[in-house]
Amino acid sequence: MQSNDARLLLHAVVPTLAIGAVGVAVSAVVAGATGAIGAGIGTVLVVLVMGAGLVVLQQTARKLPQLFQMMGLLLYTVQILLVAVFVITFKGTTLFDPKAFAFTLLGATLVWIAAQTRGHMREKILYVDPDSADTKKAETAGSST
Repeated sequence: MQSNDARLLLHAVVPTLAIGAVGVAVSAVVAGATGAIGAGIGTVLVVLVMGAGLVVLQQTARKLPQLFQMMGLLLYTVQILLVAVFVITFKGTTLFDPKAFAFTLLGATLVWIAAQTRGHMREKILYVDPDSADTKKAETAGSST
C-alpha cells in the first residue's frame, strides 16, 4: 500500500472510530449494555467493510485503471449486500440492541463517506504520469530525417 493510500485510509478510519465511540457511549446510556454492544458491532462492521472496499478499489485503480469506475459501482453494491446479509442473519438476536446497531451503522457509514470524500478532495493526485511525458519528449526529440 502506498503512503497516500494509507493516509487516505487513516483519514477515513479515525473519524469513523470517533463517531463510533460516541455511538457506543450514547447507546450505553440509552439502551444499556446491549446498546453499547450493538453500537460497537455497527462501528466495527463499517470499518471492516468500508476499509476492505477502499483497499480493493485502490488496488484496482493501480493495476486496472480502465475498470476503476465499474469496480467502484460493483464494490458499493457488494458492501450494501454484505451489510444486508449481516442484518438479516442477526435479525432476531438478543445479543445486541438492533436500534443502537442501526443508528450507529448509519452514522459511521455517513462519516466514513464524508471523510473519504474530503480525503480525495484534499489529495493531490497526478492525472498524468510526469515520467511518461519526459520519455515521450525524448522519443520525439530525435532527428526527423
